[in-house]
Amino acid sequence: MTCDSLDGRISCKPTIRHSQAVAKASTIKYMDLFDRIYELDRILRRARTPVSRAALQERLECSRATVGRIISEARACIGAPIEYDHRIGGYCYAASEDGPWELPGLWFNASELYALLAAHHLLANAQPGLLEGDLTPLLARIERILAARGLGHHEAARRIRILRMAARRTDQQHFRTVAGALVARRRLLMRYHGRARDAVTERQISPQRLTHYRENWYLDAWDHGVRALRSFSVDRIQAARVMDTAALDVPETRLNAHFASAYGIFAGKPRHTAVLRFSATSARWVADESWHPEQKGRFEDGYYVLEIPYSDSRELVGDILRHGPEVVVISPPALREEVSRRLEAALEQYQD
Repeated sequence: MTCDSLDGRISCKPTIRHSQAVAKASTIKYMDLFDRIYELDRILRRARTPVSRAALQERLECSRATVGRIISEARACIGAPIEYDHRIGGYCYAASEDGPWELPGLWFNASELYALLAAHHLLANAQPGLLEGDLTPLLARIERILAARGLGHHEAARRIRILRMAARRTDQQHFRTVAGALVARRRLLMRYHGRARDAVTERQISPQRLTHYRENWYLDAWDHGVRALRSFSVDRIQAARVMDTAALDVPETRLNAHFASAYGIFAGKPRHTAVLRFSATSARWVADESWHPEQKGRFEDGYYVLEIPYSDSRELVGDILRHGPEVVVISPPALREEVSRRLEAALEQYQD
């Protein structure tokens, strides 16, 4: 707002910035009203007896007049059957033969709506196109609610940035087939191209769970051919069909022992413990990182020593090499020799 002196009097005119501030304040008030209606519903629903106006003032953090306005808006806008019990002196929902009254439609407060949008943005970036057709109606509904409340979803999308690295493209139809068999608890017949042996095999499996690990999707399953638990990279599935046969259910404790006890996705019962010593420079980052749920770490003479149980060393070696000269493998000797060979082989590439 600009102010000019005319004949000793002050004349003030609203500026564009002032007008925008007023509009923003109005939006905030509108947001606040809907959030307080939402909170009012939670208070009345959880209360065993009618809630006094004074208690509502305290819980909603507003004046007596504002409490009245919130109740009036809830009655008028969404038909909330809020009544005042004169005998007890408080507000409650009117009893109904149809059961407890529910907020109409999809109802969230502003922070929950933005959290949902952030989750959608995360999933969309984790796997572009994945479940897009299924999530689009929900996203559109959230956007309509935000628009009705004077909010916009574009700010949340613009402020959240997710960078994908080393992610492999997953066929959307194969993912849906796998997810459908997993939830319906049916066996899956699939043609799978394994990277390790570069061979295509046909597998009959009982899906146990889907895991998103390091930017990619993996299917933990019971392989009926080898009669053992296996992990399959979903992007390597060439064809898949859901069978009518019920899937075999593997106990959760056994799944955790097999897939979560060893290092990385190369599962199995831990047979070794890697002892790694990081320099003081790398320790600033590594000490705060979680490499394994059962890892142990400690500082020694300025270094950081990390102990990690593992079964298959392939993925662990890759992580060790990523730190280059900032880490030394103390034990076991076999892992130390493997890392040394990889470093020597890499150095040979630069000898000429």
